[in-house]
Amino acid sequence: MLNSKDMNMTEKFNLAIAPSRRQILKLAASSAVALITAPFGFRSAFAGNPAGSAITFDGDTLLVAQDTSIWNNPNGKWDRLPNQTSGEILTLATHPVRPNRIVAGLARSGVALSEDGGKSWLPRNNNLPEAPVTALAFSASQPETLYAALKGDGLWKSEDAGASWSFAMDRPWLEDAERNVFSLASVDLATGMGGIWIYAGTEMGLTRVPDCFCRWQDVQAGDAMDALVSGVSPITEVPLPQGEPIYSLISAASTPSKLFAALQSGIWASEDAGVIWEKRSIVDARAIAVHPKNAKNLAALTEDGVIQSQDGGITWATILDLQGIPS
Repeated sequence: MLNSKDMNMTEKFNLAIAPSRRQILKLAASSAVALITAPFGFRSAFAGNPAGSAITFDGDTLLVAQDTSIWNNPNGKWDRLPNQTSGEILTLATHPVRPNRIVAGLARSGVALSEDGGKSWLPRNNNLPEAPVTALAFSASQPETLYAALKGDGLWKSEDAGASWSFAMDRPWLEDAERNVFSLASVDLATGMGGIWIYAGTEMGLTRVPDCFCRWQDVQAGDAMDALVSGVSPITEVPLPQGEPIYSLISAASTPSKLFAALQSGIWASEDAGVIWEKRSIVDARAIAVHPKNAKNLAALTEDGVIQSQDGGITWATILDLQGIPS
């Protein structure tokens, strides 16, 4: 178990806007049946902070994080995992070829790794600065490679499952300022250098960078070299809403060019790696997940609970309804 001081809500919001180590250095330098039972304590943790929640698939099992705890539903019943990490969990990441490997990004304690499905955890913070880890993603092609976005800092990379980290690049520069990254997705596409793009959902919209970490750029048709040479991105036919925060962003492992994004305006989907987007529903979700083998099977966290879609986000059914459950 990792050590971290408890925080009240005011401290959490202050932490979210506090300057990072690098800033200081720069200044000086479809389920149709609703499951309406929940483990004791789930409601109070979930409903109190929807913006800090996370959800992901580990194989067929859903993992849901709220505050300092993680729940799963391997048999359709929600259970709280033992020996949780200390400190608020901001994000979760898994890889389809490495079942039971879970990585958690924490508000205070950096990154934690579990190799046994969440039963035990180890810190993975070597070289990482002390800043909230707002987004995590495994490389689509390399299950030992991790990317981490740190609030107020930038993008970091590990090639040994978090045992060591190196700085990759600064935060995206959008609308005349560096922007915090809320979500990361590693997308296996032939147009990326080395076949990999890193997509970032930010407080001001969507951007991406090839795995060479050469330059953040707008999503466009064509390959990474074309975009670097031209230096200009054509206007996409149907982009995501400009200036709207992207709370969650995922790529379907079974169909990498299929992306899903959770915005305040709803759940959006792209069939062509983010060039053209379509709003699938008006669901206001703070985190979404896609099944590693079925791109139509989605799960999302809302303020009221966990919902699931079996048709790619068009219709949804509740699988964990928190209404009426005592806190």
